[in-house]
Amino acid sequence: MINAHYETLDWLVFAAYALLIALTAWWFNRKQANTSAEYFLGGKAMPTWMVAVSVLATSQSAATFIGGPDQGYQGDLSYLATNIGAFIAALVVAQVLIPRFYQYRVYTVYELLEQQVGPKAKRRAGLMYLFGRVFASGARLYMAAIAVAMILYGNIAASSVIMATLVLVVIGLAYSIFGGIRTVIYSDVIQCLVYTSAAVCVIVSLWLAIPADFSTIIEALQHPGPERGSKLALFKFDLDFTAAGVFNMASVLTGFVLLNIAAFGLDQDMTQRVLTCKDARSGSRAIMLSIAMVIPVMFLFIVIGLLLFVFYQRPDIMLGVAEGATERATEWVTQGANIGQFQGEKITVFMHYVLNEIPAGVKGLVTIGIIAAAISTLNSGLSSMASVVVQDIYRPWHEKRQRQQGVCLKEDHHYVLVGRFAMLGVSLALGSMAILCYFWQQYSQMPLLKFALSVMVFSYSGLLGVYFTSLFLGRGSEASVLAALIVGFVATLLMQPYVQDMLLPSQWQFNLGFTWQLCIGTALATLVCALGRKPKQLSQATRHSILQEVRHG
Repeated sequence: MINAHYETLDWLVFAAYALLIALTAWWFNRKQANTSAEYFLGGKAMPTWMVAVSVLATSQSAATFIGGPDQGYQGDLSYLATNIGAFIAALVVAQVLIPRFYQYRVYTVYELLEQQVGPKAKRRAGLMYLFGRVFASGARLYMAAIAVAMILYGNIAASSVIMATLVLVVIGLAYSIFGGIRTVIYSDVIQCLVYTSAAVCVIVSLWLAIPADFSTIIEALQHPGPERGSKLALFKFDLDFTAAGVFNMASVLTGFVLLNIAAFGLDQDMTQRVLTCKDARSGSRAIMLSIAMVIPVMFLFIVIGLLLFVFYQRPDIMLGVAEGATERATEWVTQGANIGQFQGEKITVFMHYVLNEIPAGVKGLVTIGIIAAAISTLNSGLSSMASVVVQDIYRPWHEKRQRQQGVCLKEDHHYVLVGRFAMLGVSLALGSMAILCYFWQQYSQMPLLKFALSVMVFSYSGLLGVYFTSLFLGRGSEASVLAALIVGFVATLLMQPYVQDMLLPSQWQFNLGFTWQLCIGTALATLVCALGRKPKQLSQATRHSILQEVRHG
């Protein structure tokens, strides 16, 4: 049963969004993609600004929609400083990787490894990406389903979460399956507009609910309480290697640079959008523009958290210091300090506000904002994973088999059809992973969600080591690539607190931030990959591969 707390205005918002979903899905899929270049690369004709918005939407998710306000509530503005690392990474990707992607006319980023090392390296890197993406995207889908189930059904029973998961998967698949990456990018623009509008409306709602002027709110954030630093702090220069210090400048200029090189240049989820531009220069501009847009969008979600801090933690502002307000003020600040549980599930301050305080109309808009963020992330995963399945795994195997049998190669339309089936399979995998996350979290003590949300970092360690070795050191064999991918993953996994609890005595355990874990994992993977030498016949294989791409292009 749908949550009875929705009012008429909320239902009108839902109806408008449902109509928007139906009309845009029909409009975007009127022209179906008939070639793999159209289906996976949008015919290399997508506008730069639209690709930039799509990259932005892909980097955001329902986790960001919920986690951004939580960061503002518990922390400060220092997360925004990580974009310095993103700009540095984007320059590296634009100068080094994107020109090579366009030079070799690749469909996926892992095809570059085939040119540098060999076909097995491409397949293994693609499989590592798929493994990480199933966990990461499936877990983000689970978080979105939890939030949607809370709002729509008023509970997080298994049936409610499963239904919310199915709704998100069906909507995402309906957008993507026929038109491919072109419709995904169009959809990203729409969904990004929806969830940023929702964020703005929440800010306006909070601003109107706080009985104070701008200067009073700024003063409250600058002086949040005894022994607490300003919540408006942007740069941190302390040298803290623990998880609490991942937003300091040392971490920003090291781990966050590596993280963003991997995200923008080695993760098919992001890079596929860049490859839809007409040339390398346009793709580079799209990346830089997307980072410039991330800053104000992320700022919106952090501002929500800052205002929630005033709303819940400053009763002197909300209620005044008049006599008789003490009891309500104490209740208010206690409520804010301990947001509590939702049927046994700890929820964020943002979800608490949505469930208990948000006015009619805005509640409906926030609901569709979470759905929009989830759809945007889900769509990107469907398209990018399908492209890797087809181009890096199925197509090479199928064409080799046809040549061995002396059969004429299939027409390109065949791979579009396979891509649609792959997208259907991927959607089932992500939906199943989201449901598995629910049951695993409910009935097991293992912190699967924490592992799943960071698993792409585990994959990134090996991928960064492999690409650094092959591009800059001119070394690496198919065997050393496999070893590097495994070492990068295992090394990062062993540094997780929950793994240390199982394997190490308490006096040997350590707390290391994920950015430093990425630095160590990448260094180890680079050393392992460098032990292998490139095969001597690589140059001939490279020319053959380029000719094959030209024929298919």
